[in-house]
Amino acid sequence: MAFCQFQFFSRSLNVASTVHVILPESDMGIGVTASEGQDPPKVLYLLHGYSDDHSIWMRRTSIERYASRYRLAVVMPAVNHSFYTNEAQGEKYFDYVSQELPETVRTFFRVSSAPEDTYVAGLSMGGYGALKLALTYPERFRAAGSFSGVVDIAGRYVRDGEVSSNMKRIFGDCSTLEGTPHDLFHLLKKAEAGPRRPDLYISCGTSDSLFASHEKMVQALEDGKWNFFHLEKPDTGHSWAFWDEEIDHFLHWALDPK
Repeated sequence: MAFCQFQFFSRSLNVASTVHVILPESDMGIGVTASEGQDPPKVLYLLHGYSDDHSIWMRRTSIERYASRYRLAVVMPAVNHSFYTNEAQGEKYFDYVSQELPETVRTFFRVSSAPEDTYVAGLSMGGYGALKLALTYPERFRAAGSFSGVVDIAGRYVRDGEVSSNMKRIFGDCSTLEGTPHDLFHLLKKAEAGPRRPDLYISCGTSDSLFASHEKMVQALEDGKWNFFHLEKPDTGHSWAFWDEEIDHFLHWALDPK
């Protein structure tokens, strides 16, 4: 696998942005992406959590080794504390990850642009971002994964200190989030009426403070008759040991022949 630290000027954010990209190499280890006679590789957009950045998946997991099994390109952007959202008092991070980033990746790297070859996943805040992307644009993704995701954003706005003030900066009046494009349960209902649904994978540890909202999401997916997989790991909290296992499990579930 080849590793690139890719920097470009983002029009959405009006600032230079850094993205980490893993690309499959040819069979002999010479050259990146597809060699002659090969299709462009599938691509995974892999999203970080609230306290991390674009480098964290490479530093805390074996994502490069896992991706190499599937000849998979992996794109890891940085979005600060934005919740992958066009902030009420800030920058347009949802425009960045949903529009500008995939366009830029396709311009500079030879990866597949087909929806059936495109995946998105993330942890915690990134789990929210992954589901938000896949449910806002269900026609663009084959599957999405959320690991310990903040899946009930409308139910979590009453918090102390930094997160509470940051939520207001990002979302504005947090008391009105329910039923908006920021609300994953609202997006689920909209996508259910559409012609195409991505497969969904959600997981959470039973000792995680987000477990109750995970259970709420599982029920909504069952009610909506979604094609999804869910996992609840006993006595597990918000931890990198769990997320390292989960990205491996997600890729096996999404990419191995059924």
